[in-house]
Amino acid sequence: MTTLAVIPARLGATRLPRKPLRELGGAPLVVRVLERVQSLRLADEVVVATEAEEVAAVVRKAGGRAMITSDQHPSGTDRVAEVAMHADFKRHDVVVNVQGDEPFMRGDAMAGAIAMVRDHGFDLGTAAGRRTAAIMDDPNCVKVVRADDGRALYFSRAPIPFLRDAADAHTRDDLVLQHMGIYAARREALAKWVALPPHPLELVEKLEQLRALAAGLAMGVAIVDAPSWGEVNTEDDLVRANAHWVASATGTPR
Repeated sequence: MTTLAVIPARLGATRLPRKPLRELGGAPLVVRVLERVQSLRLADEVVVATEAEEVAAVVRKAGGRAMITSDQHPSGTDRVAEVAMHADFKRHDVVVNVQGDEPFMRGDAMAGAIAMVRDHGFDLGTAAGRRTAAIMDDPNCVKVVRADDGRALYFSRAPIPFLRDAADAHTRDDLVLQHMGIYAARREALAKWVALPPHPLELVEKLEQLRALAAGLAMGVAIVDAPSWGEVNTEDDLVRANAHWVASATGTPR
């Protein structure tokens, strides 16, 4: 099975204007994400999907491949699906969505998401990192619970699993998983996902993966020791990302 990695990079972000072109370590953010995905060597082909020629131009200048997609897509998953269905990429069996604002994506998370599809037979694959219960009350940290076979049971911004009895705190703490924004999919499963109408659970939680779960698509969740560094969504995130970049380059503890 061959793998295509698609990096959706929308120029029209609101919280961080012109996000893909903002600098991280002296290069556009989208280029840093592209370099990271390429360095992991987990995909047979990598392409950036964007609605803006300006973004495509910096990707091509950096030696990468970019495809101009519709500016009407409601989500990055829809943008990824457009690329996956293009004639140039139909030879790939597995499609991986690596968000364009995750320059420090963990290799084990990406490999785990792919393995859930390629090796374990799930329709979709993703990853989650082990965390402490401190994240439970943070709605920005999406939590996931999974079945014994690795299948996702539910994703939520709410504290799941909920601690009903303090005596079970140790058991609950071992189950705390923070979802990471990476998805692998069989081509046909991705097409089904984006063809579905938004589901009420998705609209309430603002989590598009719930549309897939509600429709019966099986999503395997690979567990890694910790989540990736995180997404770059705000000016503060960008400042922290640049500090992290410098620290990583110099070997300074962070």
